[in-house]
Amino acid sequence: MGDVAGSSAGKTKTVRDMVLSMAVIGAVVAVIYIFIPHDESATPVKSVDYTVELSTASRAASYPVLAPKGLDKDWKATSVRYRGADDEHWHLGFHGPDGKYVAVEQTTGKPGPFIADKSQDAKDTGKTERIGGKDWKRYEGDEYDALVLQEDGATTVVTGSGSLARLTEVAGSLRPAPADKA
Repeated sequence: MGDVAGSSAGKTKTVRDMVLSMAVIGAVVAVIYIFIPHDESATPVKSVDYTVELSTASRAASYPVLAPKGLDKDWKATSVRYRGADDEHWHLGFHGPDGKYVAVEQTTGKPGPFIADKSQDAKDTGKTERIGGKDWKRYEGDEYDALVLQEDGATTVVTGSGSLARLTEVAGSLRPAPADKA
């Protein structure tokens, strides 16, 4: 019977040691988690090169395709596409220095539905902003604000979650891409 009692005491000691070890490991992990900086929300923004798509769009479109020139290096292009069959729709999206989204959208399609879609139903304020010698209409919405210009048979919308100052900065930097039409 002495062996049975010793065996039970050995198991209790082993369980107690395991619990103490787990507590020490847990405390070390907690200290590391608390004191070592980490940012779960910081996902690196992936930039895209839009030069090929811009060249293609400028050759194919019936209007001057616009793209920013001279924006600060903190602006990162994140999305680009041109759909000639889709009302000659040009899209160029940016992640701004403040982390907000700003896009340049152009089309030869119907302005009303295009503006509503790209600005997420922002409403015309009746105000204009003089940018680069042109009058852009101001739109404001719950999600996105927008600046809208209609000229050369196309509607251009600079839209996104960025502030009016950021939208104005992008709109002011827009220049026609060289049309290397063959």
